[in-house]
Amino acid sequence: MINKNTRIIFGGTPSFASKHLEALIEQGYNIVAVYTQPDRESGRGKKIVFSPVKQIALEHNIPVEQPINFKFQEDCEKFKKYNADIFVVVAYGVILPKSILEAPKYRCINVHGSLLPKYRGAAPIQRAVYDGEKETGITIMDMNEKLDEGNIISQHSVTIDPKETSDSLFDKLVSVGISLLKETLDQIIATNNKITTIKQDESLATYAAKLTKQEAQINFNLPAIEIEKHIRAFISWPVGYINYKDQNIKIWGAEVIEASCEKAPGTIIKIDKSGIQIATSDGIINLTELQLPGKKSMPVSAIVNGHSDLFTVGEVI
Repeated sequence: MINKNTRIIFGGTPSFASKHLEALIEQGYNIVAVYTQPDRESGRGKKIVFSPVKQIALEHNIPVEQPINFKFQEDCEKFKKYNADIFVVVAYGVILPKSILEAPKYRCINVHGSLLPKYRGAAPIQRAVYDGEKETGITIMDMNEKLDEGNIISQHSVTIDPKETSDSLFDKLVSVGISLLKETLDQIIATNNKITTIKQDESLATYAAKLTKQEAQINFNLPAIEIEKHIRAFISWPVGYINYKDQNIKIWGAEVIEASCEKAPGTIIKIDKSGIQIATSDGIINLTELQLPGKKSMPVSAIVNGHSDLFTVGEVI
């Protein structure tokens, strides 16, 4: 049974966080305020864009606070005036000082998209795909002043399928995260905050650095199996790409062809409606879905039909 008297502040910014917030609202939890990062300018027109979390909060008439950080005393005091029992943080992206972490009556908890202590940091979902992991999951932990190093309250694992993309894994982890968060909140409330936690094993800790546009450029000096993992990890941001004939072409689909090839890595060895086969340091990568500049993504068969002269067998990318 949800205790509607329990006052919860929610902190988060991207879509992963907004889906957790929306679920808590729909399930009847008492969200007294939402904290999210300041509005950003986006695109060539520098249009101000609200974060996904702010959009959900406004739709439900929940007060929204957007401090740059908590270095100013007035921001800390305003947070305390909400008189929260629990602060739920999901991908907020703001460092929280001790005064904020100690403000709620019960505790500050964080929903993180990995099985901590593996993949601490900004991109745990993408890095798990990038590294070819077979398993990941959700961790709910107590927050402290360090990065994702708090004691573990609860965890739930999920399998990473062989063709998993970051997008599909995102969907899996959102579903698990929502369920585990509700279960954890109910336990905290039902026991009056008397729950047990487990300290993280520092010897197993790894870091998940944020993906960059620069590393999304495909390196054909890697084995085909590694390239294919990287392409899946970059979906749907920043999206893997090749620079060919002075244009960046994004790659949305690829498959490994396990065959020996004596051509130099990056050499186009075959083009047909099934894909564009390119030599790598070990095996062949077959590009099956591409996005030309200014166009939507499309199967290679459509590109071959409409741009038959774009790619040339024998050329090196």
